[in-house]
Amino acid sequence: MFGTILILIVTVMHIYVLWRAASVPFVKQRISTRVIVILSIILWLVFYLGRMYGRGGSGIAASVQLAGMNWMAVLFLTTTALLIVDIATGFGLFQRRYAPTLRGLALLAGGLLSALALVQGLRPPVVRDYEVCIAELPRELDGKVLVALSDLHVGTHPGKSWLKARAAQVRGLEPDLVVLLGDLFEGRSASHAELVPALQGLSAPLGVWAVPGNHDFRRSGDGLATLEAAGIQVLINRWVEISPGLVLAGVEDLTVHRRRGHGGDPLAQTLAGRPTGAVILLSHSPLEYERAAEEGVDLMLSGHTHGGQIWPFGYLVRLTYPLLEGRYQVGDMTAIVCRGTGTWGPRMRLWRTGEILCITLRSAQAESTPRCR
Repeated sequence: MFGTILILIVTVMHIYVLWRAASVPFVKQRISTRVIVILSIILWLVFYLGRMYGRGGSGIAASVQLAGMNWMAVLFLTTTALLIVDIATGFGLFQRRYAPTLRGLALLAGGLLSALALVQGLRPPVVRDYEVCIAELPRELDGKVLVALSDLHVGTHPGKSWLKARAAQVRGLEPDLVVLLGDLFEGRSASHAELVPALQGLSAPLGVWAVPGNHDFRRSGDGLATLEAAGIQVLINRWVEISPGLVLAGVEDLTVHRRRGHGGDPLAQTLAGRPTGAVILLSHSPLEYERAAEEGVDLMLSGHTHGGQIWPFGYLVRLTYPLLEGRYQVGDMTAIVCRGTGTWGPRMRLWRTGEILCITLRSAQAESTPRCR
């Protein structure tokens, strides 16, 4: 259903951009309508073939998919710019003399924004620093560093070289604890085994832990095996006391749970029977955060939203996920949503690059942290 809707939306954007581009004087004088139609059909086929046959593939198939998804993003940005002009001019009913020229400027703006988004999408993720005070955190754990990555979407693009670079970036932060917040893999299972050496580059004294996202393990069951082979432990609706007084809990992806109508209460199951102390919850989707706060979670870490990835798509994402990116205070609980370390679909971002979270845990019991009092 998602794929069908996506193809329909892209088709409508193709027709709309073609229609408006044909009315721009600069285009009309230099490019025939026939050429525009043929080029549009070719680009639509690249997207369609990539979506239908390139998903999870390798080699040429993966490249076609990437090209198609990048073209989808270009269409989205160009459509947005054209719509702004059309709404402002009443689709040409007002400012008839200048409307075609303004559409030409919109086409130019769409191209420039797309180029900027491509540059930002290809840049390495930045490190974003936080300090989080936790009342129940033992004083001997004050100053421990937690590093979180989300939405890597590693497969063919990006691949093991990109992941190896991210592991080196994490090691440079000297973390005490590393967590992966889901959507780690993209593509067919055959490529996952190649990622094990790069994943083994992630290490920390308190371990490397992961929760699944909606893209993980859906094609085959080897995603879990890949993580286990790399020494990464997966938390699915369970908790573990990684140090006396510090509980790390991980819940299944709540978006998938909701969409598929699964029964039960995974959040309650995840937190049941835990010992007293500080609680950090890993949840790929930033859902049920108010319940998590009521259940006594001190810090909730999530991903999934990509921060909207390409402006202005974030405004639509926020309708479903009010916690879009960054830090939020929910009662006594701190929630931090990572905007994604990698990208999904197009290798493009607007306006911000991907990120890695570097969180310093502070204890209210420690004398060296007066800000917690």
